Amino acid sequence: MEELVALAKRRGFIYPSSEIYGGLAAVYDYGHYGTLLKNNIQEAWWKNMVLTRRDVVGLDSAIFMHPMTWKASGHVDSFSDPQIDCRDCKYRMRADHLLEKFGYDVDRWPLDKINEILATLRTEGKLVCEHCGRKNLTDARDFNLLIKTNFGSPIGNLKDLAEEDIVYPRGETCQGIYLEYKNIIDSMRVKLPFGIAQVGKAFRNEIIAKQFIFRTREFEQMEMQYFLHPDDMDNKFEYWKNERMNWYITVLGISADKLRFKKHEKLAHYAKAAFDIEYNYACLGKFAEVEGIHQRGDWDLSRHAQFSGVKLDYFDQARNLRFTPHIMETSVGLNRLVLMVLDQALHTEKLENGKTRTVLSIKPSLAPVKVAIFPLQKDEKLLHVAEKLYDDVKMSLVTEFDDAGNIGKMYRRQDEIGTPYCVTVDYQTLEDNTVTIRERDTMKQERISLDSVNEVITKRIINS
Repeated sequence: MEELVALAKRRGFIYPSSEIYGGLAAVYDYGHYGTLLKNNIQEAWWKNMVLTRRDVVGLDSAIFMHPMTWKASGHVDSFSDPQIDCRDCKYRMRADHLLEKFGYDVDRWPLDKINEILATLRTEGKLVCEHCGRKNLTDARDFNLLIKTNFGSPIGNLKDLAEEDIVYPRGETCQGIYLEYKNIIDSMRVKLPFGIAQVGKAFRNEIIAKQFIFRTREFEQMEMQYFLHPDDMDNKFEYWKNERMNWYITVLGISADKLRFKKHEKLAHYAKAAFDIEYNYACLGKFAEVEGIHQRGDWDLSRHAQFSGVKLDYFDQARNLRFTPHIMETSVGLNRLVLMVLDQALHTEKLENGKTRTVLSIKPSLAPVKVAIFPLQKDEKLLHVAEKLYDDVKMSLVTEFDDAGNIGKMYRRQDEIGTPYCVTVDYQTLEDNTVTIRERDTMKQERISLDSVNEVITKRIINS
């Protein structure tokens, strides 16, 4: 993890947010290359999930929604994690994470049951603060993960606001989809089964957030909610499980042996079945969730219909039946995909001369920069040819120009940001109109025609 975090900052992928003021816990900014990588992953998901399908439409819902949304969804009353505080150093911990170290899986357990186990461990002298090592810990209590704010100009402190004055930056993106379900039915001529997909920011007041960008308080979700008749659920559920797993392997280039399905044994009260796609993060030393695939039943639409007073049912002409659609969900964290791609790609190689090089072997189609153009030296004739080539290629491929003069250092820098191809303009170029193209992973070099650079690289990226 330390190596990955250092590279991400050094090479302009990811920075700690507000670093000049000491930083802000679990909040990060994406630099130039991080933004390009994140956008490439997002575009690959959008193309696969929306643009190449006839049964899914897109949406970009607002971050703020009517506060009753979160009452209907259950977030106001039950969207919480169990929190423990150290009375001495004031360090906060999640009770479920602390108890995992003792072999307990207390996910979705009631607080009284969690506190019974804590009391036993406290009596045995085993319950200690993860930060200071002392034994003066509180009981667990519910900590709601929704972030509160307000519209307008409140009188007094936020904590004094009446419930009707509070609004919430969304804790998950899917609620915006449910609220626009009726409008999409009315305007988009969709018929069941169909999906609504979107990409957007969500916000959670995590008790404690670590592990770099794996768990942050501000994050991006890519979700698709698929509406269908309950009789179709099992078949579509298996279909989407396979579709999503194949996407990681074929589109993102993730090794199949680093991915697995994990079945949820404990389900939310509205869920019928749930699986996670997990990736084996080297930087975390374990398999961890990147995407959830869930059968949500008709709970979401039924709740919003109940609280809003608006009918959210559907008339199926083929079945001659009116019913509330059931929902199958796929939800993936974009930040976690960025971390996954970096995690698999980052490695260090020993060279024949005894030196080492650090490489990000990102799949070429996802790489932030596709090709770098170098003049071998700062010679006006070489610079002129290299700059013209750069101007030609940049219109169709994300391209960098570097004339630092030390070819070895220029190669090393591009290796570390994952650029799959480097093209060098040298003195032979002036003689026969050819350039050297160098491939990132193999370091193999060959001469190709100057006029064919764009075509050759584009074809190799498509075929990679």
